Amino acid sequence: MKSFTLLGLIGLVAGAAVPSNDGFPKPNSDQQVVLAQQAGGKLPNIALPTKIGPESTTALQLIAFNELFETAFFNSLLQNITNGTQGYEADNKQELINVFSTILAQEETHALAAQAALMAANTSFVPSACQYMFPTTNLTQAVNLAETFTAVVLGALQGANVLFAKENVTVPIQLISSVIGQEGEQNGYYRTVLKQVPSESPFLTAVPAPFAYSALQLFVVPGSCPYPLSNINLPIFPGLMVNGTPVAVLDAKDQTLYFSADLGNSTQAQKYVGGNGTGLYLTYTTGQQKPISLNITNVKWDSGKVGFNADFPFTENVMDGFSHAALTTGNMFNSSDDVVAMALAGPGVIQVRNSTVAANATGCS
Repeated sequence: MKSFTLLGLIGLVAGAAVPSNDGFPKPNSDQQVVLAQQAGGKLPNIALPTKIGPESTTALQLIAFNELFETAFFNSLLQNITNGTQGYEADNKQELINVFSTILAQEETHALAAQAALMAANTSFVPSACQYMFPTTNLTQAVNLAETFTAVVLGALQGANVLFAKENVTVPIQLISSVIGQEGEQNGYYRTVLKQVPSESPFLTAVPAPFAYSALQLFVVPGSCPYPLSNINLPIFPGLMVNGTPVAVLDAKDQTLYFSADLGNSTQAQKYVGGNGTGLYLTYTTGQQKPISLNITNVKWDSGKVGFNADFPFTENVMDGFSHAALTTGNMFNSSDDVVAMALAGPGVIQVRNSTVAANATGCS
């Protein structure tokens, strides 16, 4: 049987290139050497599986889709820091350039690896780059966003490994596990910059693949992908805003939150439109706990748009760091994956920042 490796497949990647000056996404052999030096390590050269199951395929497609987004984000951030764009000035400019140049190269390597794994298995669709938009105007916002989407990725990669194991595709499990550790190292750095404890919590929050894919749509220019988004076999849920924003940054305390979503195009939601919220719940996923479902209150409809309140039970559930929420039609779930089948909107992304840590920190500026 023919053996496929990551290195041998890089030049076959097709599609729109993410802006870069290092040959990405199709670096030649010389550029691969430079990329490895910048990333601090080479692409794996182990043999890749030539056949994978449908769920493993979807998992790798989602990973490739995300990694391409990340290369665009870090390329944009690096340019803003290098050029001294207003809001991105920093006293430690050269340090930041060094850090984010390395992270960019590492994310390019991750994207190449995911695409190559899909091609080795002769899958019918390999994601290429879209056009992206980043809702940040300064360095702190950018690092906040990087820490948030990396937390989402760390949650989604847990599920990818489960799917590989179910379909007995063992090689990606080790590769993805190494990426989980690497992304965790990144997030520890971002959290230090944000004057938070580097290690968020003992068990990081799980994120079902459909919620990760839905969250990524916030950063994709609509219609800019050179393929239908349905090529990745995952549903895309209506966004769930928390306190009027796609990423809510909260103090570490019990509180009541305001949620909103546009359900006008959701056939599953039509039976609830105009109602008082009976049969609807706000379901949180945090850490490795079972999902937490609460009643919603003060439900108000404007055609297909809904707004409502729900409690945020921080103290009882110790919801430090990243959690996510969904508007659901059920309230009894054994796992985060179970939430997807009863979700109308999500994920609502929540970050709890510990103000005491920030006030006493002496970390990076």
